[in-house]
Amino acid sequence: MTRIYLVRHAEAEGNLYRIAHGHYNGLITARGYKQIAVLQQRLAHIPIDAVYSSDLFRTRTTATAAYLPRNLPLHTDPNLREVNMGVWEGHTWQSLRMEDEARIVDFNRHLDRWQVPGGETAQQVLDRFLPALTKIAKENDGKTVAVFSHGAALRMVLGTLEGYPLSELGSTPHGDNTAISLLEYDEDGFTVLYRDDNHHLIDAHLSTFAKQKWWKDERMLESDMYYLPMTEAQRKALGIGPEGQGIAVLHGGELAGGVQLLPQKEPGAGWIGYYGLLPVWRGLNRGIGPLGQAVQYYREKGVEHIRLHCPNEETESFFRHYGFEKTPQGYMDLYIGYGEQA
Repeated sequence: MTRIYLVRHAEAEGNLYRIAHGHYNGLITARGYKQIAVLQQRLAHIPIDAVYSSDLFRTRTTATAAYLPRNLPLHTDPNLREVNMGVWEGHTWQSLRMEDEARIVDFNRHLDRWQVPGGETAQQVLDRFLPALTKIAKENDGKTVAVFSHGAALRMVLGTLEGYPLSELGSTPHGDNTAISLLEYDEDGFTVLYRDDNHHLIDAHLSTFAKQKWWKDERMLESDMYYLPMTEAQRKALGIGPEGQGIAVLHGGELAGGVQLLPQKEPGAGWIGYYGLLPVWRGLNRGIGPLGQAVQYYREKGVEHIRLHCPNEETESFFRHYGFEKTPQGYMDLYIGYGEQA
C-alpha cells in the first residue's frame, strides 16, 4: 500500500490578483511563503519518503516544505500541472465573467461541458493526471509520498477518485492553498481518506479562502473591478500626466481608480508613477487587484523589479504587506523574477 499526501500549492499571484493562471508560471506571494512555513510544520512529523510536484514554479516552491527538511530530491512531472486555461490565461476572473459568463459557470459547476479555445477539457486533465498519480503510487509501494499540484486539477482528480462522474465534479468543493488530502493506493485502486484539510492555515490565520468570497457564491462568480487602457479624460480625472501606460480601474462602467506605469524611467526596472482608488472605493479590500495588472505588464517586458515611491507610512505599509521591500534609496521594490526565489 502507498500513502499519498496531495497538496495544493501555496497562494500564488493568480490567487491574490484573481487572474486565471493555469500553465502561466506565476510566483508565490508574501502570504504564500508564510503558508509554506506553517505547512512545513504540519508535515514535520509525517515520514515522507519521496516528493513530487508539477514543473511550475508555484508547486516546486511549495514542495520545499516537504523535501528540503528531509534532504530528498524533488521529482517534477508536467502531467501534474493545472488545467491549461487556453485563451483565458492571464485574464482576470472578473473580465472573464463579463465576457464569457456561461463558460465561467460551466468551469465551476458543469465541468463536463467546459472547454475554451486552446485549453484542456476536464477529461483531458484526468487522462494525463491519473496515470501519472498511479505510476507514482506503484513505484512507491509501501512508502509515503507527497505530491504537490494545483486547485482545479486536484478538484477534478479528488472528485473522480471519490466516485463522482464528470457531470457532477462541479458539485465538489474547492481546496484552499496548501490544503492537504490523503489517499491510499493498493491493488483495489485509490481510496480518499480525507480531502482539502486546511486547519494549519486556519490556526495561523493564513487562509486564502478566508479573505475571498467568490467560492461562497452559488455560481462562484466574481463581482469585482476590471481594467481597461486609460483614456485621456480618465487621466485628467485622476490627475495623471500623459507619460507611460495608464490602466483604468473600473466598476460597473464607472472610474474607480487607476495605475500609471513608467517603463522607460529606469532600465531593468518598472516604475509605478500613480497607484490609487478614488476615496469611495478605499478601505474595501479592493486595492490589490491593480498590482496584478502591473506585474503582468512588466513581466511580459522582461522586467524583474517593480518600484515606486510611497507618500506616507500607510501607503508604505500596504505595499510592504504584499511583498515590497523598502530600499536604502527610499523607494519600495518588488522582485517579480524567478532567480532569487526557491
